[in-house]
Amino acid sequence: MNINAAMALTILCSGAVLAESELSWQGFVAQGLIQAPDSGFVNDDGELSAELTEIGVNGRYSLSPSWHLAGQLVYLDGGNRYPTGARLDYLFLDWAFYNNSDWQANLYLGRVKNQHWLYSSTRDVPFTRPSIVLPQSVYFDGFRDVAVGSDGVALQLRRSAAIGDLTFNWSLGTVPISSAQSRLLLGHDVSGDTELQRDHKASLYWQPTFSAFHVGLIVQDAVFEYQPGDAEPLSAANFRVQRVMLNLRYQGERWELATELQQERVLTQGFFSPQFNRQQLGQGGYVLAQYRLTPDWRLFSWLDYTVLEKDDRWGRQLSAQTGGMLPAYFGYQHTLASGFSVDLTTQLRLQAELHWNRGAARLTPVIQPDVLTNNREYWQLYALQLMYRF
Repeated sequence: MNINAAMALTILCSGAVLAESELSWQGFVAQGLIQAPDSGFVNDDGELSAELTEIGVNGRYSLSPSWHLAGQLVYLDGGNRYPTGARLDYLFLDWAFYNNSDWQANLYLGRVKNQHWLYSSTRDVPFTRPSIVLPQSVYFDGFRDVAVGSDGVALQLRRSAAIGDLTFNWSLGTVPISSAQSRLLLGHDVSGDTELQRDHKASLYWQPTFSAFHVGLIVQDAVFEYQPGDAEPLSAANFRVQRVMLNLRYQGERWELATELQQERVLTQGFFSPQFNRQQLGQGGYVLAQYRLTPDWRLFSWLDYTVLEKDDRWGRQLSAQTGGMLPAYFGYQHTLASGFSVDLTTQLRLQAELHWNRGAARLTPVIQPDVLTNNREYWQLYALQLMYRF
């Protein structure tokens, strides 16, 4: 769905004069400072940067009691984390086609939101995610635009029963991949075309009756295709990513605890040569704790773990396969992060965090890593962001 920014904004705001009561909308502006010395996570020189900009507007328009239109347009500047510029995160029709005391069913058509992971549907707004930079094992910034939404169809079924609340999500779609996005994923010098052929997800969540816990199971199957440019010394390639995830979340009055664990199978055919064939079975996950000191003050900390190959947890085989050209620390990335947020007013929030990292498995690009810029096994990340919502 190729919709430019002007058209998207027109659709979001259409009907505001004739049916103002049926349109709800809000927006946000967030600006910060970020630095990641000894890595290319933010920029290539590791210097302090203002590339921590997020501007967005989202809205929901009621066409009828059972039909709604929802969308979000954002501008992002994240340095090397994702391409800079405006994008349409989502724009979809929501049809609530069945609703009674026990069941609720919704069908979504268009550029639909990813509702499968714990924070996938809230990562796109600064106020609704737990940290400025999320755990990269699951919420890899290089895949941010691919993971937020997809062009296609989604279904959500909710069931209230004696054993608790059950929610089933299913989606199938694709996402346009720009040249800038392709270079972030595959390598700085690629000039060909990358296409996401399909992204198929399903998830099931259960929250027991009167419980502060809920658990979830998620599966994903995505297929990418790459066609090299005329002058490239690369081959046509197919990449298949299959993911199985388990998660658990506790939400209390002051405490929130969350964990997501995953196993990810990545199949690569071609790219480096027509005969190249590789399978990686990686693992990862995080444990996150949040504590609310007061209604305005919140502390958080999380521990994140990623390995690209479960039988090569310290990357020694990966380095040996490249003749030592790729350091072993590109096979893993482990992070400890801590920070705080404070609501200065109902509309203004200040958030700060510090990350201690070991390894470079989640630094872009991922297929042809940048060993010159990312030449340290240990590196830190500092981030401070001021957020405003309206």
